[in-house]
Amino acid sequence: MTTAARFAGRTAIVTGGGGGQGREACLLFAAEGASVMVTDIDKAAADATAELITDRGGVAHSLKVDVSSEEDIKTMVSSTIERFGQVDILLNNAGVGFSASSRLTMAGVVDTPTDHWDAILNINLRSVALACKYVLPHMAARRSGTIVNTSSISGLTSVPGADAYTAAKGGIISLTRVMASDWGKHGIRVNCICPGAVDTPMIREALAAGLGELVATRTALGRPGRPEEIAKVAAFLASDDASYVTGAVIPVDGGWTSQ
Repeated sequence: MTTAARFAGRTAIVTGGGGGQGREACLLFAAEGASVMVTDIDKAAADATAELITDRGGVAHSLKVDVSSEEDIKTMVSSTIERFGQVDILLNNAGVGFSASSRLTMAGVVDTPTDHWDAILNINLRSVALACKYVLPHMAARRSGTIVNTSSISGLTSVPGADAYTAAKGGIISLTRVMASDWGKHGIRVNCICPGAVDTPMIREALAAGLGELVATRTALGRPGRPEEIAKVAAFLASDDASYVTGAVIPVDGGWTSQ
């Protein structure tokens, strides 16, 4: 199989596909043959990603999805099956972080209002569980499927200042491992990537405010990641190149967690 055909005949759902590493993943999946359901809470951003794909000769459809809404998640899965006939790949990429500081408190556990804590957990962790809840039975019936969950280095090591975010990302790692154990017998692989600092709109302001200097000294490679570098690891895990990989938790962090 050539690289260009890695996902030929397959359908991928990508949450948070309107920008950053989610958009890059959508573009990469489509370039390698997948039909892509691009979902994002920002419909215009999802539309723009889908348009980029179709302009390049690929197949995509866009859908507005609030991943904290169970009804939206159910609709996302059913709409994908209705349009494309199947779901082969689920990339749980959507999340909320420091870019949402104007509306959600990113702080330690004592200083995080309970309703903000719940909102962050709903968007970052509960959404992953719900998407898997509605995709797994479909994949199991076909005895085929792969799920890639997006955690963070915050789930692997102590990164102070956003405890709800950290708790959610740690939960994604544990959820990935147990689902890999439970669903492998049904032909489903479940893996997790843990990006470090990636130059996307989500943390661009933080990079400019001092995080960039920390990244330069803290990472072995001395720079933030690029969205396409995260997307390529997600694509590897979603492909048959990783056919014997499940339950893996892979840092994609320029060496941050190796220090």
